[in-house]
Amino acid sequence: MNLRLLRLYPAGFRRAFGDEIAEAYREATEGAGPFTRLREAGDIVAHALRLRLGVGSAHRGGRLFAAAAPFALAATGAHAAFLLASTLNRAYVTGRPDFETPLGYAMNGFHLLTLVGAVVALSGRFAVGARCAFAGAAGTAVCLVVSVLPGALEMPLEHVAYLAPPLAIAALPLLCPPDLRPPCRIRTTTGLVALLVWAPLSVVLLALLDAGGFGMITLWRFGVTVAAALVLAGRQALFGVRTFGRFTLAAAPFLVLGHFAGVVGEDTALPCLVLLAATGLAVRLWQRRRPDTAGHA
Repeated sequence: MNLRLLRLYPAGFRRAFGDEIAEAYREATEGAGPFTRLREAGDIVAHALRLRLGVGSAHRGGRLFAAAAPFALAATGAHAAFLLASTLNRAYVTGRPDFETPLGYAMNGFHLLTLVGAVVALSGRFAVGARCAFAGAAGTAVCLVVSVLPGALEMPLEHVAYLAPPLAIAALPLLCPPDLRPPCRIRTTTGLVALLVWAPLSVVLLALLDAGGFGMITLWRFGVTVAAALVLAGRQALFGVRTFGRFTLAAAPFLVLGHFAGVVGEDTALPCLVLLAATGLAVRLWQRRRPDTAGHA
């Protein structure tokens, strides 16, 4: 094993468990191909960074990110579905698709990858799904940078700030410790395939049913995608939100991406905050009525 990987761990942890980690890596990669070696090395790097950042399963930060991860995925997937539905709706209403360029097709492809990744992660294949969702969000950010070339190197700071929040929200689930990941909700391949077919078809249906326009239409379109994503996240995700800090981190992605979708603004910020407060109170009361189930969540 490359000793440089072990040096990523804190010194105390490395002294205590370095030999075990090296032996586990050797057994996992013995006779394996380069892809397996790269994957195992990536797992070691991620584990070491979680320990360095204090977001392991034994740390409060790790439990905080684990509770917020399903909601970050739900918000990321809902935002991607909203963008796809809006694009398809404009093409349907105007009769002139506004994405018929290589960059436009690439951006919509990355939106679809983000949506599929979020669906896969929330259905129970968390690791591969979260990585796909982040890859889709990163690809979208790259497309937005390419769209303003050759001035990308002089991109104003506010434009960089515009790219960062969706990417940070998509990256949040990657900080979830492996032993605190949500349980698998859809265990059969048939169920997963059905879900993967249902998600894009629902986006198309939403685009066709929506008559187009702005204002309440935009709010309705985003609300439908958020509701569907939360249903997919399930009750187990709600049981994990048992403190104010967890609820705040779980709610923040919806407010941020709602702002990017044009739903949360100066006129709607207060109603949205009131709705979140009411939702938090309702969830808390619901958890108190099911203490045994919440305790095992």
